Amino acid sequence: MCKPQPRRQPCSSSTINPQDSSQTLTAPHAPTRGAPWLLTRDFRLVWWSQLLSQVADGVSKLALLWFVYSVTGSPLKTTIIGVLQTVPPIVFSPLIGVFVDRFPKKTILIVTDVARAILIGVIPCMIPAERFTVESLYLLVFLYGIATAMFVPTLSSSVPFMVSRPQFTAANALLQSTTSIGIIMGPALSGVGIAVSGSQDVLCLNAATYLASVACLLPIRLISVPTGSRSASLFKTLMRELIEGMQYAFRHHGILLIILMASLYTFAAGAFTTLFPVFGKKLLDLGPVEVGYLWSWLGVGLLLVSMLLVRQTNWDMRRRIQAISLSGLIGGAAVCGLVWTHGLLWATLLVAVIGMGLGMWTPIAWGMIQEISPAHMVGRVMAIYTAIATAASMVGMTAFGWITEAYNEQTGLIGIGAVLFLMAVVAAWCRERVTKGGEDIS
Repeated sequence: MCKPQPRRQPCSSSTINPQDSSQTLTAPHAPTRGAPWLLTRDFRLVWWSQLLSQVADGVSKLALLWFVYSVTGSPLKTTIIGVLQTVPPIVFSPLIGVFVDRFPKKTILIVTDVARAILIGVIPCMIPAERFTVESLYLLVFLYGIATAMFVPTLSSSVPFMVSRPQFTAANALLQSTTSIGIIMGPALSGVGIAVSGSQDVLCLNAATYLASVACLLPIRLISVPTGSRSASLFKTLMRELIEGMQYAFRHHGILLIILMASLYTFAAGAFTTLFPVFGKKLLDLGPVEVGYLWSWLGVGLLLVSMLLVRQTNWDMRRRIQAISLSGLIGGAAVCGLVWTHGLLWATLLVAVIGMGLGMWTPIAWGMIQEISPAHMVGRVMAIYTAIATAASMVGMTAFGWITEAYNEQTGLIGIGAVLFLMAVVAAWCRERVTKGGEDIS
């Protein structure tokens, strides 16, 4: 499955000047008609690695959330799992971006996957069942969040080093397809495992999946971009590059618009996915197997949209923003529809539609940032984007966790749907502004 194939060079062999902020990493070749479905040799290996990693994430997430909710019975305490995974990206992502731009991305990807296997696999196996408390799980989840905070911007900033520029959206969609497959398979496997042997055993067995992901990453070769001199003080160099990345991100009109829309998207999406077991258990009276099944259909929706986006290349900015606006409308309507749905069949269809609405965002947003950002700065820009989007997600999880506990699940769902509608309106406004200005924000 992970056998290396003959390598194709996705990028020009010329050296990119790290001091020229106007340069972006672009490949001179457009995809050819005979190009393989997974684009390049290195991208294929990363795709298989991500597939395994995302299945492991899907298994872990339901097991973690179900364990906390079954022990505490509190929606608000359940959302702490999501909050603890979002704090590290908020606090550390800008500095992480500097490391991503300066050090080998392959090494970072491997080390972080190994760390996740240990934290959410090996360590739970070593803790006796009577001592495996919610508090100990919170600590492991926080450390797991740090590893994930390193992994995500490294993965997203690696795409321009594996495929050509016209393939960016397709590559991001293919990576998202692994997320959707992970959502389809992971929760279903996790639900059965929880019902049979319990949450702790599910986490223990899941470590092997992360390690298999690492095995696929070992053969990859990423083109490196020269960084500045390392002869100066490391601290001063890191601070200078951190400030340089923040200045670029916050002064670029296009990136700011993307971050604004991302904040609304993650505010709603983070709350919905974190509280998903609560909605399933309270509104539909489902057990872990049924919740895992329903969650899998969220992945089906994501997968359908990902496959659609694989065929899209060279979209102009207006069409991409229009697609985001449409996805917000569809997702918001489907979320609100869950309030009046009581049958599992209709809930399954609505959850699939929600997955389709949510699935439009990441491939398009990542592709725009990868196109806009200079080659030597893409890690920092992606990390800043991740930090702000994750902060919005944490606020959304906390706010809707409180709303759901203080009022009811119906109120929480309507609120989440309203935020998705607002994102659609903001995206439509951005598209209109770009159209009237006659400019491309990239």
